[in-house]
Amino acid sequence: MASLEEIRAKKKELNRLLKQAERMAGKDSYANYRDRKREEFKDASVKGRDIGEIPPVKDPARRERCRLDFRAFCENYQPQTYTLPWCEDHLKVIARIEAAVIHGELFAMAMPRGSGKTSLCESAALWALAYGHRRFVACIGSDASSAEEMLASIRREFEEEDTPFAEDFPEICYPIAKKEGIQQRKLLYHGKPLTMSMTSDEIILPAIPDAPSASGILRVAGITGRIRGMKYKRKDGNAARPDLVILDDPQTDESARSPSQCLTRESIVCGAILGLAGPGKKIAGIMPCTVIRPNDLADTVLNRQKHPEWQGERTKMVYSFPTNETLWDQYKVMREEGQRTGTGTEAATLFYRANRVAMDEGGRVAWEARHNHDEDSALQHAMNLRFERGDAAFFAEYQNDPLPENVGVDELDPKLLAERCLGTERGIVPLWATRVTAFIDVQQRLLYWLVAAWGEDFRGCVIDYGTYPDQGPGVFTAQDARRTLAKALPGAGLEGSIYEGLEKTSLALLAKDWQREDGATMRIERCLIDANWGLSTDTVYEFCRRSQFASVVMPRWGKSIGATATPFDRWAKKPGERHGFKWIIQRANKRNINHVLVETNGWKSFTASRLRTPVGDKGAVTFFGRAGTDHRMLVDHLTAETCIRAEGQHGTFDEWRIKPGRTENHWWDCLCGAACAASVQGTQFAAVATAKAPKKKVSWAEQQRAAFARQGVKAG
Repeated sequence: MASLEEIRAKKKELNRLLKQAERMAGKDSYANYRDRKREEFKDASVKGRDIGEIPPVKDPARRERCRLDFRAFCENYQPQTYTLPWCEDHLKVIARIEAAVIHGELFAMAMPRGSGKTSLCESAALWALAYGHRRFVACIGSDASSAEEMLASIRREFEEEDTPFAEDFPEICYPIAKKEGIQQRKLLYHGKPLTMSMTSDEIILPAIPDAPSASGILRVAGITGRIRGMKYKRKDGNAARPDLVILDDPQTDESARSPSQCLTRESIVCGAILGLAGPGKKIAGIMPCTVIRPNDLADTVLNRQKHPEWQGERTKMVYSFPTNETLWDQYKVMREEGQRTGTGTEAATLFYRANRVAMDEGGRVAWEARHNHDEDSALQHAMNLRFERGDAAFFAEYQNDPLPENVGVDELDPKLLAERCLGTERGIVPLWATRVTAFIDVQQRLLYWLVAAWGEDFRGCVIDYGTYPDQGPGVFTAQDARRTLAKALPGAGLEGSIYEGLEKTSLALLAKDWQREDGATMRIERCLIDANWGLSTDTVYEFCRRSQFASVVMPRWGKSIGATATPFDRWAKKPGERHGFKWIIQRANKRNINHVLVETNGWKSFTASRLRTPVGDKGAVTFFGRAGTDHRMLVDHLTAETCIRAEGQHGTFDEWRIKPGRTENHWWDCLCGAACAASVQGTQFAAVATAKAPKKKVSWAEQQRAAFARQGVKAG
């Protein structure tokens, strides 16, 4: 065992060796180690993020062959998309797309649904960016979601590996593949940061030096979204703006049926979209579209008289229909019978096959290759579609030639309505008016209101209209309104926000002195408030009872009188009631307040007649403003319904229904309500004032009993 002295000597020697080692390593050994490791990690990171050299183009000759040939590009690089032979219409459209991309032209095309127009436009965007024909492509859809779907489809083409496109355009697809789907990964090229990006609404292609596609941009938006001023600031400080715009079916079924939305979208196309390239610069444009109804956006843009700059082209599925209608009628019966009984359509197909020569006579289709596997020809396929979809849908979606819409007996013409301006300023009462009325239509998000002035002959003029909260200029719907009742009073519930809205609206309208043309002032005599919506009924009654304008406001209940219902003029008058032309003032016992019950169909027919009466005649309703005043939204609401006239148990009656695809009819309800309010206040139309309710038929026995009763004799 070592002695104490030996242990101390050993310890001293170890301390000396330790100090010697420290002097050899340096005092900052840990710091040096840390720095060294950091550099090693950095070098490894750089090597891991650097994509290295771009692989060579697999087939340079193929790539060059397709550079200026759009058809060749589609056939060589997207064979999985274009599996059927082209038709003459396809080749015509391909040539026009090619001219638009290369030479900067505008081109609008209407093709039958399912003809591949969207696929051709996606291919056009791919072709334009890959070869650098266009540096910034903007894809505009009917709404944001449809535009994003288009971008997602194009993005898949960039991300796919082992495809002809990926093999011939490695400067695009190779760096994208290196991201491995991780968009946050920062890649390097030759040690320098490689700019590229892929989001749900934008693609920026890899900035490979000298590549024609370097930093190419694809961005999408809905036509009613943020389009104006679309640009991208590059690293060199220059701002890139779109030089090719693709508008893929820029209208929806709803917007196509709305004249105001059609005009709004048309102005966006002609203004904001065609101005995307910036001042003094030309933009190329492609617009694949489908005509849904006459005079919709597609129909207007395709009209070369109205928009020659778009060089509109319409194609059809069937250019001439077969002449042997008898055989086709038999075929249709057999086909529908097979579908009803569950035996299928094979018997009908066999009938067609046996009689094909006669059934095909006179028929000519655009695309011979377009038919299903269980069909013998494109003509059979087209006729099947026509039978299944009906003529209205078939001629709109497959022929781009929609049939005229069925017009109701009291249909209002939007163009004629827009011309019914009296020439007065907004808010000014015409000289001939003797009273002013208003109506408030209650919706969950907004209150719609309208003020009208009336003469004693029921001549009327809409002197103001709007919403609470005010939406400002532009087209809007109740669903997409940005300022709502809930936002106007944060923290309040539905009832509270509606009550507050009624307070603010009534104060603005009913406390106001409305100036007449001669300088005199008038107040609103009667304001009816819609009480039909169940969630707001109690609130409306409560407001009308407690309002400072309680003598002016009154709840209005609308009742639709149909085929089996008894018209108001046949209702027995109860004590305390007041009856007028298609309205009854009743006592709402549970709520301790009077309300007016209105026959809505009758008042809509009456108001529609006033809107068709020539301006200047008795009973004509007009609008404030001079020729050219923008009443698009008002007219849109006034034409949102159609009238069906039918026979009921009490005679002829009118039934007003909202048109398919339309939702905004609130100012139509307001105008009808304001007209009814004028009637409540005593305004009469000559034809209505002189009309008498039909006498009730009385049997001979009843007449005898009545006569005996007058004489005090009991009938035997």
